[in-house]
Amino acid sequence: MNCAIKRENKRILITGGAGFIGSHLCDYFLTEGDEVICVDNLVTGKIENLSAALENPRFTFIESDVCEELGFDVDLVFHLASPASPVHYTMMPVETLMANSIGTMRCLETALKNGARMVLGSTSEVYGDPAISPQPESYFGNVNPVGIRSCYDEGKRFSEALCKAYERAKGAQIVIVRIFNTYGTRMSKDDGRVIPNFVSQALSGKPLTVYGDGTQTRSFCHISDMVSGLVQAALSERAVGEVLNIGNPDEVRIIDLASMIIEMTHSCSEVVFEPLPEDDPTKRKPDITKAKEILGWHPRVPLAAGLEEFIEWVKDRESA
Repeated sequence: MNCAIKRENKRILITGGAGFIGSHLCDYFLTEGDEVICVDNLVTGKIENLSAALENPRFTFIESDVCEELGFDVDLVFHLASPASPVHYTMMPVETLMANSIGTMRCLETALKNGARMVLGSTSEVYGDPAISPQPESYFGNVNPVGIRSCYDEGKRFSEALCKAYERAKGAQIVIVRIFNTYGTRMSKDDGRVIPNFVSQALSGKPLTVYGDGTQTRSFCHISDMVSGLVQAALSERAVGEVLNIGNPDEVRIIDLASMIIEMTHSCSEVVFEPLPEDDPTKRKPDITKAKEILGWHPRVPLAAGLEEFIEWVKDRESA
């Protein structure tokens, strides 16, 4: 991935570092010669995601909840700890809210104590079911504050508000990154997200489950592009104090994604339709103008190429 920036090596705290995105971020910084401390309670993260990192002497894994005291001396903090798929956060609504409130406070206090920069891994879900598309960072969103998804949507909105409060009141160095749909290796096939769902169903010959009529859209960012965006947001002086969308603006209908995956897997699977879940957004397309202007970042991996890589990874795991 093309995100190399000349700099001195750092000591980096990554909460949720055993998760899908967090583990790739751990690997990136270790490759760059940094020291990485990963804190994860393994509720949704998986230790096997860290198999390469655990062999590196500059890596420390601590199995702990982010809501506990974080007494580390670090130069940079990434807060990624939170259930992130609807399957997980609707099963763990209180834990999700705590990770994004108390957990965010713990990370902020650690960053302040060390004079370190903090990157908050927020989400496109702060926009809810948007009334405009694409969604710019200036859009306030359309979120149900008491719906089934509110533990995640409002949890992340609160974490953003808390970061800005610490910035204004205490001088914290904050970068808020709103992460849009991301896919790639290490995704769990049972976490309910659409790409691993479709690929798993197609490879096993089962019907692909489409919720609603399939005309709702998503924009899918490859994991290598997401890590590149997160790294550049963390290391850019111009990004401090900013809220940045990081995602791929190429929009695709879910029904078209299903057809694409059936074709790429040479599957005989059919498509079945189920009712649309409560508060499921009908549009998801990031406006990445700020990321382009401030970071010089844009996604590079086309969806077809990324899907091909992911399908082969799933095949390898299922045949192992």
